Amino acid sequence: MSREDRKAMIAAAGPGLSLSRQCQLLSISRSSFYDTPHGQSAENLALMRRIDELFLRYPFYGSRQMVRQLRRDGVSVGRRRIRRLMRLMGLETIYRAPKTSVRHPEHRIYPYLLRNLFIDRPDRVWCADVTYIPVQRGFLYLVAIMDWASRHVLAWRLSNTMDAGFCCEALKEAMAKYGKPEIFNTDQGSQGEFKRSSQQSRCWLMEATGQAPLPAFSNQAFFGAGS
Repeated sequence: MSREDRKAMIAAAGPGLSLSRQCQLLSISRSSFYDTPHGQSAENLALMRRIDELFLRYPFYGSRQMVRQLRRDGVSVGRRRIRRLMRLMGLETIYRAPKTSVRHPEHRIYPYLLRNLFIDRPDRVWCADVTYIPVQRGFLYLVAIMDWASRHVLAWRLSNTMDAGFCCEALKEAMAKYGKPEIFNTDQGSQGEFKRSSQQSRCWLMEATGQAPLPAFSNQAFFGAGS
């Protein structure tokens, strides 16, 4: 129950419990009961309007960037004040909230089998990763397929949602241009959209390659040198 709801339960007049006892039972201080909320000053209201205008243009601005922008506009203000007003307005900065380095809870943790593998030629190992590209009104997801030995980017895709479709499209394009690698490796973060689960991973790779990868007890898909 909120403090305002508890304050509304207090009977200011009439017989019964005293105000002190009612405040004590409802965990409300007497000073807060008698306190009358005050609205924002005209200066704060003008500042909040300016913050709202800037946030519509720069939704990735936090309190630090907002203070810098306001100071460039000639408004001398501190960060604590801006942070309080942004919280009051319910403004939440767009940032790397999805935490792509955190593994998916349904994804099994596998041993890393490439640790001591000598990668001495192209097409022996391919890898894939997903990262962010900040844009004016948010961010986009970028997936890249890369040859481990040559560091050559084989294919890439952009998407405004973090799903498996654009990742598989990039993999299909790379295999259409360069054939199949012996090993295809991704990390075990949640951005490993190729492998949301072991069964789905095999289905996606079958769709991309036209054949089932060889069984492997890791987060790598083995196609075999002669496939």
